[in-house]
Amino acid sequence: MLLLAVLIVGGIVALVVGQPWRAMTDAASRPSGEGAASAGPTASSDAPLPAATGVTPAPSGTPSPRVTSSADGDTGAPGDDDGGSASDVPACTTGDVTVTATTDKTSYGTGELPKLSITLVNDTDQPCLINVGTAAQTFEITSGTDTWWRSTDCQTEPSDQIVQLDAGKTVKSSAPIVWDRTRSAVDTCDGDRQKALPGWYNLAVTIGGIGSAEPASFTLR
Repeated sequence: MLLLAVLIVGGIVALVVGQPWRAMTDAASRPSGEGAASAGPTASSDAPLPAATGVTPAPSGTPSPRVTSSADGDTGAPGDDDGGSASDVPACTTGDVTVTATTDKTSYGTGELPKLSITLVNDTDQPCLINVGTAAQTFEITSGTDTWWRSTDCQTEPSDQIVQLDAGKTVKSSAPIVWDRTRSAVDTCDGDRQKALPGWYNLAVTIGGIGSAEPASFTLR
């Protein structure tokens, strides 16, 4: 009995002194950066984030942008110094933004691959919201009336990315799309494709529902 009493008293002292529950409480309440690894979400590496000055990601929870017409005169957000809250910023429309299709060259020799890009200009004095995700982008190459290639034919995992295009800003694709000089179709994604012949070709682009006013022309040799 004496030995049992000693063991019980020793156990109580160990609990009082050691307080093992403190480690769990301290770990739960300790801020990240003080010895605890952060368990927060990390950004996806394939998210189509804007990489140019003048384009900022819209805050999470931003309502769907409202489309405003030039008829009612409401082409921008009423402004505080930050250009208005996210809910006040309208969607970019064809009259607000100029979309331009661009290529890195106007003539390509044998084996050279065209690099395709999009340039956006907000022509107004107010910011607007636009979807620049891969789900809202289309690159199309034609020769005469013949459509040779579309970026959406074999696209995988398209995504949306709503961003704010600041007033008066010009931005360009952070990385171009490379055309492999073949004909595309939804049923040829995993097979051999017809090679493009020498001649004139035109590139047209669409982003956020706004198309390029003029195609970019180039030649393949």
